[in-house]
Amino acid sequence: MDINLLIAMLLIFCGSFIQSATGFGLAVVAAPILIHLSPEFIPGPIIIVGLFLGIINSLRYRANISFAGLKHGIMGRIPGTIAGAVLLFYINVAELSLLLGIIVLMAVVISLLPIKLEPTPRRLMIAGFLSGLFGTSSSIGGPPMALLLQHQQAHLIRANMAAFFVAGGIMSLFVQIPIGFMTLHHLYISLPLLPAGYLGYRAAHHFIDRFSQQIVRRMSLVLCTISGSGALFSGVISIWGT
Repeated sequence: MDINLLIAMLLIFCGSFIQSATGFGLAVVAAPILIHLSPEFIPGPIIIVGLFLGIINSLRYRANISFAGLKHGIMGRIPGTIAGAVLLFYINVAELSLLLGIIVLMAVVISLLPIKLEPTPRRLMIAGFLSGLFGTSSSIGGPPMALLLQHQQAHLIRANMAAFFVAGGIMSLFVQIPIGFMTLHHLYISLPLLPAGYLGYRAAHHFIDRFSQQIVRRMSLVLCTISGSGALFSGVISIWGT
């Protein structure tokens, strides 16, 4: 088996573990490194894995999903997804790496801020738009919504983020088809990643009661800082050298 594929599967396992434990984190952990292994993994194949995780986590937490609360975020995601597709069409790999690094590090900083934003309908629509923009162009669409939902109970965060990822993932994949970022090839290379994603999901729910939410959150922030810094540095070097 190709070493790059093994690394990709390991990254997907780690990202799936974090996402299933906290509500989001798959692309934040995996995308900044995957883009250097093979740019074709970004954004389509990661979104496919995210959609898969969203479905199985939604089924697990279906009793806790609040569709009334999510509808405003989903409404905002629609124009954001279109804007993300336009952005994806015009940027190259180096610029995408730079964008990934900036988004991930911004997510880390925002997560550390001592602020509490109530998820009002207006804020949910704005977060949904940003999620669509960043999720479609870079596969990292979780942080804007997670920021608004982060002070809810853990099972509510997991449930509603999972349902949002299902709706958002379908939208993003749909608009990526006509611009060539979701083809049969992208579907094919995503298939080996799905078992790794499922194992991460299973591991998270096996250990979820053994680690506090705070410990898992700190682990994810460390991983995100490392991967985001690497992507940012690589993007700057690539752009500087052109």
